Amino acid sequence: MPQDPDARTDALTPVLSMILRPDALSRARAHPFALTPGAADCAAIAGTLGLRGLRKLRFAGALHALGARDWELRAELGATVLQDCVVTTAPVSTRIDTRVERRYLHALPQPQGDEVEMPEDENAEALGRSIDIGAVALEALMLELPAFPRAQGAALGTDGALRAAPPGETPLADADLRPFAQLAALRARMTGDGGRNGGGSGGTSGGGA
Repeated sequence: MPQDPDARTDALTPVLSMILRPDALSRARAHPFALTPGAADCAAIAGTLGLRGLRKLRFAGALHALGARDWELRAELGATVLQDCVVTTAPVSTRIDTRVERRYLHALPQPQGDEVEMPEDENAEALGRSIDIGAVALEALMLELPAFPRAQGAALGTDGALRAAPPGETPLADADLRPFAQLAALRARMTGDGGRNGGGSGGTSGGGA
């Protein structure tokens, strides 16, 4: 059973933890940060996220004052991830380069009643006593991971089924596979009928004698 994303983030936070406390920061300037974990930390992150490998992870940006009480994080995330192909299990390398934004609001609007609506600003969250830059980086990385990594030659059929073929070859589609399935079914019927017909002929011969 896949791990809960929040649980994985909590487990990895100590590896990349960088705590900023807004109350202690000057609002007159930006507060830059940069996270570049080494090989051992990348290996630990890869293991927890179920990756074959993780290289060149970097999360760099700055925290800026937003209005009188809020804060905004703007950063760039870069990483090279190695995953198993969902069809062949062959290694699939993906380069991730994305911009990350978060807005920490002192007065985040709360949903009223039993209905929970998505906030208008999907990057907004409640401002707490601290902001863990490492947790933000890990969350952003997990959101960018390909859900169904496929190696070259692996294809998604029109029915949603995943199929593979050697490089340079076209993956077999349902229409290509159907004659073989029909031939197998015919052979099975012939084998079964042959046994039953053989037995029936013997019975009839015996009754005539």
